[in-house]
Amino acid sequence: MWTKKDLEEFVRKQFVDTKLIVVSNREPFQHNLKEGKIECIKPAGGVVTALDPIMRACGGTWVAFGSGNADHQTSDKQGRLQVPPENPQYTLRRVWLTKEEEERYYYGFSNEALWPLCHVVYHRPVFRTDDWEVYQRVNQKFAEAVLEEIKNDKAIVFVQDYHLALLPKFLKESRPDIPLIQFWHIPWPNSEMFRVCPYAEELLKGLLANDILGFHIRYQCNNFLDTVDRTFEARVDRERTSVHFGGHETLVRSFGISVDFEALSTLAQSSGVEQKIKELQDEYALHGKKVLTGLDRLDYTKGIPERLMAYGRLLEKYPEYREKVVFLQIGALSRVHIQVYKDLNDEVNALVEQINWKYSTDSWQPVILARRQLAYPEILALFRLSEATLVTSLHDGMNLVAKEFVASRFDEMGSLILSRFTGASRELDTALLVNPFDREQTAEAMHQALQMPAEEQKKRMNRLRAVVQENNIYNWAWKILNELPRIAVTV
Repeated sequence: MWTKKDLEEFVRKQFVDTKLIVVSNREPFQHNLKEGKIECIKPAGGVVTALDPIMRACGGTWVAFGSGNADHQTSDKQGRLQVPPENPQYTLRRVWLTKEEEERYYYGFSNEALWPLCHVVYHRPVFRTDDWEVYQRVNQKFAEAVLEEIKNDKAIVFVQDYHLALLPKFLKESRPDIPLIQFWHIPWPNSEMFRVCPYAEELLKGLLANDILGFHIRYQCNNFLDTVDRTFEARVDRERTSVHFGGHETLVRSFGISVDFEALSTLAQSSGVEQKIKELQDEYALHGKKVLTGLDRLDYTKGIPERLMAYGRLLEKYPEYREKVVFLQIGALSRVHIQVYKDLNDEVNALVEQINWKYSTDSWQPVILARRQLAYPEILALFRLSEATLVTSLHDGMNLVAKEFVASRFDEMGSLILSRFTGASRELDTALLVNPFDREQTAEAMHQALQMPAEEQKKRMNRLRAVVQENNIYNWAWKILNELPRIAVTV
């Protein structure tokens, strides 16, 4: 099992005088002006959850879009500041985007084109020439910021996700000596799906400028290799799982991302989390009730309507749960000025209203929907008070909520109801695995979780915790960095 200290030591020995540069769209710390005061928040999402512990261990610079309304006020002239605020351990370099750039690069091409293209949830991607042009321009802007941070020094650049698919090509053109790694946090579709993108070749050329390209699971690697094979005259080496294109080799690897198990497990046992459990129970009148929970930002890939309909079926099929079980769905609104997200919000509100109208009594409301972003102690408190947490994504690269839930249950109690269409289901095979499109099966999984004897809960959770503890975030980072000696570039 790798620890923070092990990773620090590995990086110190292997990468002497080498800068580590992480690049992502989302920043790890955001400053906002609220009621006349500047507050610092840690944005939700898998990228921040996974990479912040690594940066605290290794140091270096994180380059990201400065999206907070007080970010300018808290950065220097170059957009730099030291983070975390309470104990600075690395540098955050913010990239400034105009409203038009944010609209077209992030909301437009990234989330109306690439996001639905890569998730098989039957939502049509939208391709606009103006969005694509701005996407290219913003990727170039990120490249300029990264090159400013590197200067003439040795460095390793670790690019994150689908927002920055062109960045490696721009960087390689200026600094061919620098090792480039990119991790694609969402699924990679099959070649037939990807070919509908009008800019498929340009995106692939950008990704093939990487020396190492990572996905969560081998299936997604195979999809990528098939896509390249059917798009270019390239040599796809299936044994080495690499691509030779344009005189350059890209290693394609699967690295299942994870969480800082020990830190989460320790925090879950703190007095602060115990206090948050009491506050949640009081706020939502949960005392004496069995609680099922969902924690998701509002997104059509997360299967929120599907799980609500399954819960409604549970109450219909097993009336003995009425007035004894509460479903608590918490999560922040997301991308709400994109129409499909507005429609989803309306659908979720309608389903909650329908279930509550049908089954509620004077003293009981079966579904509680809370549109809010939780701080980490509150998230762990939510997991701790759960009889079961539902992760019912319709398609997901990994899903770290599932692993966070497991890490929080030091008592080895509770159940994880997990979609088979998440990368996490490949590892967490003692969870209650469901097809979220199958309402009956998901309702039965809730019933099984609510009736599960303590001995079986402990047996399942013990196995789940052992998997997450061993395959933690430091192990993930080591596996990626340990691939660097296999590439042609000298570090």
